[in-house]
Amino acid sequence: MAAFAPPPGTADIFPAEAGSWRFLENTAAEIFSNYGYGELRTPVFEYTEVFQRGLGGETEVVQKEMYTFEDRGGRSLTLRPEGTAGVMRALTNTDVANGTEQRVFYYGPMFRGERPSAGRRRQFHQIGVENVGRCAPLIDAECIAMLYNFLKAIGIEGAQFTINTRGIGADRAPAEAMLREYFARHIDQMCPDCRTRLERNIWRILDCKQDSCGKIIADAPDYLQSFSPESREYFEEVKSALTMLGVPFKADSKLVRGLDYYVHTVFEVTHPELPGQIAIAGGGRYELFLPGEKKPLPGVGFATGVERLLMVRDALNAVPPETAATGIFLIGLGKEARLANLTLADKLRTAGFRVELELEERSFKAQMRSANRCQAKYTLIRGESEMEKNIAIIKDMTDGSQTEIPESELFANISAKMK
Repeated sequence: MAAFAPPPGTADIFPAEAGSWRFLENTAAEIFSNYGYGELRTPVFEYTEVFQRGLGGETEVVQKEMYTFEDRGGRSLTLRPEGTAGVMRALTNTDVANGTEQRVFYYGPMFRGERPSAGRRRQFHQIGVENVGRCAPLIDAECIAMLYNFLKAIGIEGAQFTINTRGIGADRAPAEAMLREYFARHIDQMCPDCRTRLERNIWRILDCKQDSCGKIIADAPDYLQSFSPESREYFEEVKSALTMLGVPFKADSKLVRGLDYYVHTVFEVTHPELPGQIAIAGGGRYELFLPGEKKPLPGVGFATGVERLLMVRDALNAVPPETAATGIFLIGLGKEARLANLTLADKLRTAGFRVELELEERSFKAQMRSANRCQAKYTLIRGESEMEKNIAIIKDMTDGSQTEIPESELFANISAKMK
């Protein structure tokens, strides 16, 4: 049968690797819960205006990368390209607008129409958090420290944290004027995208990765000097708190992140094991205007790409997560033995043990191969003669020893062996 591949930019996740995904998700839930975060699950598609209004109509995500379609009623819907806007939309249905802090985490698939490459898929997966309703430098620092501790907990050492400040809304105009005056003098030497960004969104120039633009961007003026004293003080408090918490970082005024909703702190995490400075995580403080809201909701959060985390773990040869080994494999020879094994398996599974068994008519050798393949600690063997004697044979797969056990003692005996 010919292979039938999934669409470009997507991938199947088979049981052999699903355990690593579950390990990341479970560790995230444990770490984030320790900081007072609870899980929130939102739809994988939203009304398009949630992202247009939340992310900014001029961002490349909205302009080029969203999967948008109409429902039967003619409403425009979009597969979520990121998690924050949908989370914020959901939280408007709580009392967060009254200043009540909400701490939530999420994980799940996201969708962007990017060209597939290493670390970039059209359906990708993120683990993220949002702390919504309050604004303070120490909240930002705690959020970054939580990400740092999560990465350590999943075996990723050596991650490089880069932080910056976007200031507040009032800081933007003078900073943009400074940058526009500088880049206008060099725009003829820059890439076509940056020529467009000069008028549409000057901040995106700072995020350009083209070699032709790199030297020009590196020599750009320090726009942070045009920010208000309050914004610069906010940033200094964040940096001081991170130092106190032992989180290593570097400050870089060229880091702006790719979405327009950011204010104050922004941050990005890379790892030298991934080529091209691909971020494994990023986020920051933001203000989001959502449909029906007259004032923005403040929040801070981050998202980390699951596929990229797994790539780094593989490159670091991180210790793989423990997988549950099959405790016992039940071998049945004959219909009566298979039925008896099915009943015993149900009782053992209900008690919390991992059990596999053969439910088709197969030879003894074939069933033993299955027991070896699933690395069972024990096998239970029942054929016609064992059924007549009301016994079963338990074989220790480590040393090959075998023991006859009366039917009435099977459950207790197996339970004791597998505890």
